[in-house]
This record gives sequence, structure tokens and C-alpha cells, in this order.
Amino acid sequence: MNAQQTSRRLVRGDFGRTIKSGARVGSRDLTIHFLRVGSAWPDAAGVRKDVALVGGPWFGLIVSKAVGNSVVRHTVARRLRAAFAYLCDSVDLGETYVVIRARPSAATASSLELGKQLVQALKKMESR
Repeated sequence: MNAQQTSRRLVRGDFGRTIKSGARVGSRDLTIHFLRVGSAWPDAAGVRKDVALVGGPWFGLIVSKAVGNSVVRHTVARRLRAAFAYLCDSVDLGETYVVIRARPSAATASSLELGKQLVQALKKMESR
């Protein structure tokens, strides 16, 4: 794992803030929460709490036991990390917090299907 991947992970407080205050987009296998964060600090909305966070997007994963056993959950998490990394390289998300919640049906979805669902969710998000 390189430093860039580590810097893109959300911390605990950002998870809650994104889920409570962000926009939510659903798909068949995923629920994705987005929260745009201003690049200026301090921001008027009070979302950005830390000066050191620049160069997003930042992401977090929620893969519960309902998805499957440990092996299945880690497989789904790896697929989602890879899809998000591809998405970050192909689309400019800017300063955004993203929390991806896998639904139980994600256990049988391929990496390609999960990636397509992430792209579709992003398009829905941008149209709002």
C-alpha cells in the first residue's frame, strides 16, 4: 500500500459526517454516500475540520457480515477498492468524501459490475 492510497481513506468522524450530511445514491449492490468538501479552510459549511486534508477524494467502505463470511467480505472490499481507484483515475471527483456500503447482493457481483454501478452512481450524483 502506498502513501497515496492511505491518504485517501476516511477517518471515523468523516464516516459519520458523510452518511448524515451527504447525498445518497443507491444501486442494486451498493449504497454510495457523497459529501462535497470545500477546498478552502475553514469552510462556511463546517465540513472540513482538518487543515491537513487536501487532494481528495477520500473514501471509506462498509462491508457488513450480512454480505458473507470474512473471505467474501474481503473479496468484495478488494473489488470496491480497485473500482474506486479506477474511478479516481478516470473521473475528477475533486474534494469529496465517499462512503461505499456493500449490500448482501454485492457478494455475487463481479468487479466489472461493481465498477459500473459506481460510475452510474457518480453520474446520478453529478446530475443533482
